[in-house]
Amino acid sequence: MSTASPRHMDVAVVTARDREDVLVGNEIVRHNRASRLIHWAVAITFIYCLLTGLPIWTPAFTWMAHLFGGLSVCRVVHPWIGLAFFLFSALMFFQWLSDMHFEPNEKGWLGPRLFQYMRYETDDSEVGKYNGGQKALFWAVSLGALGLLLSGLMMWFPRSFPRPLMEVAFLIHDFTFICFGVAIVFHVYLGTAAEPGTFGSMTRGTVTRAWARLHHPRWYREVTGEKPPR
Repeated sequence: MSTASPRHMDVAVVTARDREDVLVGNEIVRHNRASRLIHWAVAITFIYCLLTGLPIWTPAFTWMAHLFGGLSVCRVVHPWIGLAFFLFSALMFFQWLSDMHFEPNEKGWLGPRLFQYMRYETDDSEVGKYNGGQKALFWAVSLGALGLLLSGLMMWFPRSFPRPLMEVAFLIHDFTFICFGVAIVFHVYLGTAAEPGTFGSMTRGTVTRAWARLHHPRWYREVTGEKPPR
């Protein structure tokens, strides 16, 4: 009987980590390398947009402009980084779209079920790879990125649009960025302190079997082939 060499086993593990929804030892690959890179590109460009945009938004954050070489530099850099943020968001949209369709039993996530989830009061036995709250965030980020792009382009070329339309663009840009800021705080909290082990899925790409069984039991059963408890 032939056995695989350590070298071949290492190659097999690396190959498996390039895929998703597969077992690698006692872990499950949740996000492959491409998904993680796109996610972090969206996160980094958003933070950069936030830090360069706040000094432009209000004098209270003028001190931040010095981190980037001054307010004039922020005004030049901000829209270009904004374009990069939208492009990476578009890549993320098409990368994850197939997993982000709402199922009939997930409609409640757009209402009170979100608060029940925060209080650990929901029945998660049929949660797949992503729960309804994660799907809602995905669609909110996608629509928000589009709103920031369209309003930002108008603000980039203000003389090309009538004044009433520009006022609407400023309102949309400001409101959307505030919503983004609040959503990111919750996103970071849920991905770290609230659910330990989640952050590792976006760094290593894998989660433990125990994590998957606890937070996404249906996905765990689909990947491992285990039958649901009676």
